[in-house]
Amino acid sequence: MLSIQKYAAIDIGSNAVRLLISNIIEEEGKPVMFKKNSLVRVPIRLGSDVFISKTISAENTQRILDTMLAFRLLMKSHKVVKYKACATSAMREALNGRDVVKMVLKNSKIQIDIIDGEEEAAIIAATDLHKYIDDSKTYLYVDVGGGSTEFTVIHEGTAVASKSFKIGTVRLLNDMVRKEAWIELEMWIKEKAGHFDKIEVIGSGGNINKIFKVSGKAMGKPLTYFYLTSYYNTLQSYSYEERITVLDLNQDRADVIIPAMRIYLSAMKWSGAKHIYVPKIGLADGIIKSIYYDTVSSNTQ
Repeated sequence: MLSIQKYAAIDIGSNAVRLLISNIIEEEGKPVMFKKNSLVRVPIRLGSDVFISKTISAENTQRILDTMLAFRLLMKSHKVVKYKACATSAMREALNGRDVVKMVLKNSKIQIDIIDGEEEAAIIAATDLHKYIDDSKTYLYVDVGGGSTEFTVIHEGTAVASKSFKIGTVRLLNDMVRKEAWIELEMWIKEKAGHFDKIEVIGSGGNINKIFKVSGKAMGKPLTYFYLTSYYNTLQSYSYEERITVLDLNQDRADVIIPAMRIYLSAMKWSGAKHIYVPKIGLADGIIKSIYYDTVSSNTQ
């Protein structure tokens, strides 16, 4: 017997807000399938407010509400049966973050959970990577966001270390990452990943997805450290305006892509990885799976 339901994940990040709608396909005797149905991205960039003023501005508060009202209608049109909304770095650091959450709930009926960095890393790490990785190998999973980056070391199919660092693209753009944070990250990567003979990096986030698309590589094939370094230098040789007009990058991507590459390249350098795989998964995918497995767990109790 075949069952298809739609679940939705809302990821309220420091750079953009996303709605992912997925089909959950269950057939007796077969493993459950998660199939992406629709993805909507709105570049609100909450981090530009919060990392400077510690509050979400009135303008962006209204934009968040408008976006949540739109997402509510889209979920209704798609006949979504379950959803979960998670807010990350910017919302958890905003002094008025909880007030915004209450206002959104009152006006849109969408409940937003503000999750901490460790929970964010755990949700991402719980994403079903086994379709994309070789369980006999070791990987450093790097999920770059606007306000923070989550790192997970995966050895023989198991997450053995995971940590969130306040190093993100919007934070770097606003020159709000201290040198000490980079030193702490370097030490953590070398301690947790440096003793493995061979390690590869898995990258997730909109920026590395865009870089992978530009590379023209086939899905499943990695990018090399050399390619990433070369593209990083190319991007830096263009002005912000030229990255939009000549390189055809969206305006909300053309600035954050450079600090994102700095994070990925640093992770590769400090771990000794020569390749980075880009499976196009992230927090929203992890949220979808957490909804499903929480549902299965409650049904079997």
